Amino acid sequence: MSQKEAGALSASDDVKTLHKMGYAQELARRMGHFSNFAISFSIICILSGGINSLAQGTSGAGGAALGIGWLVGGACALLFTLGMAQIASAYPTAGGLYHWSSILGGRFWGWLTAWFNLLGLITVLSAINVGTYYFFIGSFAPMLGVEDTYTTKVVFVGVMTASHALINHLGIKTTTRLTDFSGYLILGGAILLTGALFYYSPSHDFSRLWTFTNYSGDAGGGVWPETSSMLTIFLLGLLLPIYTLTGYDASAHTSEETLQAAKHVPTAIIHSVFWAVLFAWLFSCAFVMAIPDMDQAATQGWNVFFWVMDQIMPQQLKLAIYGIILAAQYICGLATVTSVSRMIFAFARDKGLPFSGTLAKVSPRWRVPVAAIWVGAALAVIFVSWADAYSVAVAVTSIALYVSYAMPIAAGGLAFGGKWKDMGPWNIGPIYRVIALLCVAIAGVIFYIGVQPPNDKALVFLGVIGAITLVVWFGLEMRRFKGPPIKDEEIALRQAQIAAAEKAVGEAV
Repeated sequence: MSQKEAGALSASDDVKTLHKMGYAQELARRMGHFSNFAISFSIICILSGGINSLAQGTSGAGGAALGIGWLVGGACALLFTLGMAQIASAYPTAGGLYHWSSILGGRFWGWLTAWFNLLGLITVLSAINVGTYYFFIGSFAPMLGVEDTYTTKVVFVGVMTASHALINHLGIKTTTRLTDFSGYLILGGAILLTGALFYYSPSHDFSRLWTFTNYSGDAGGGVWPETSSMLTIFLLGLLLPIYTLTGYDASAHTSEETLQAAKHVPTAIIHSVFWAVLFAWLFSCAFVMAIPDMDQAATQGWNVFFWVMDQIMPQQLKLAIYGIILAAQYICGLATVTSVSRMIFAFARDKGLPFSGTLAKVSPRWRVPVAAIWVGAALAVIFVSWADAYSVAVAVTSIALYVSYAMPIAAGGLAFGGKWKDMGPWNIGPIYRVIALLCVAIAGVIFYIGVQPPNDKALVFLGVIGAITLVVWFGLEMRRFKGPPIKDEEIALRQAQIAAAEKAVGEAV
C-alpha cells in the first residue's frame, strides 16, 4: 500500500469516528502528527510568553522564580496534559473541551466550559500580540524611530491580528506550513539563546537558580506590590510559566483536521508541553546566570530581558536573536487565531453562540470557518483596547484557560468507569482519577494567584463576565441550547445533515 493510499484509509477511519459522534467532515483533514504537535508548540511559544513575562519572576522571588518556578509550573501543566490526552483520545473533535464537558458533565457544564475556553483563547490572543508589540518596541522600534503610544499599540496589534486572520482565511495548508516551521524555529532559537547567554555570562553562579530573594515593591520595579511573604511572591511569579504553558488545547481543537486523531492528538498535547518546559527552563536558567547584577536587574521590571541583552550581548548577535524571537511570536499569534476559530466553529455548530449559522459555516473553497476566524480576531483586538495592562491580559488568560482545562478533566474524573467506559487508544487507566483531582486543586490555586494585585482588574472583568454568563444561561440558553449530539437517536437524526454539509464543501476524504 502506498503512503497516499495509507493516508486516505486513515482519513476514512477518522471520518467514520466523526460521523459516529454526529458531525460532518467539513474541515480539511491534512495535518500529520508533527503538524498537530507544532500548532500547540507554536502557541505555547516559549520565545513569546517565556521572554515577555520574565519580569514576573525576576521582579518577584528572583533567580529561584525561574530555576525552581519553571519546574513547578511545568509539572502542573504536564498533569493537565495527561488529563486532556485521556479525553482527547476518546473524543477527537474540534472544540474538544466543550464537547468533552458536555458528554461527561452535562449540557450546562459543557456550555460553561465553552465560554471559559473561548474567553481564555480570545484573551491569550490579545496577550500574545500585545507581548509581540512590546517586544518590537524594546528591540527594533528605537532603530526605526517608532514611539510607544496607546494608538501605536492598538494599530500595531490590529494590523498584525488582521494578517493572522487573512492567512488563516486562505486555508489550513499555509497555516500548517508556518506552524511546522515555527516548531523548528522555536527549538533552534531557544538553543541559540541558551548558548549565547551561557557563553557571554559574566559568571556561572548556579546557586542563583535556587536562591530566593524578595523583590516585591520598589526593589522589583513595582511589578508586584510589596509583601513580606516569600511564598506569596513565589506564587505570583508562577504566572510566568503558567501563562506561557497555555494554548496546548489547540491540538484538540484541530482534531478534525488531523490524521489518526485519536492516537496523534493526545501525544501531541503532552509532547508540546514537555519540550516547551525543558527548553524554557534551560534558557531561563542561562538568563538568570547571565544577569550581571540581580538587584539592578530586578529594578528593570518589564524591560529586564532587553537590559540584560544590552549588557552582555554583541550587537549583531543580539539583533539576530531578536529577529528569530519576533518571527516566532508572530507565528504564535497566527496559530492562536486557528485555535480560537475552531473553538467558535465547534460551539456555533451546536448553536451555542449568537449568529451560529454564520459562525459555523465552512468555506467550500478554503475549507475553513471564515466568519469564525475574523470574529475571533476582532474580539481579541477589542480586548486589547480595554485591557491596557499586559499583566491583566496574562492573568485573565491564565485563569480562564486553566479553569476550562480543569472542567472536562473534573467531569471525566467523576464519570470514569461509570458513565464513561469507552476509552480511546491512549489510556492511562484509573490513575486518571488522581490526576483529575490534582488538576482541580491546581486550577483553584491559579485562580487565587491570578486575581492578586496589581491584577485585581482581572477579578472585576471575570466577575462581570460571570454575571453575564449566568443571566444568559438562565434567561435564554437553558431552554434553547441542546448541546452536542450524545444519544444514539440524536446522532442518527443528523445523518442527513452530515451528508448535506459534506456535499456542500466537497468530498469528505
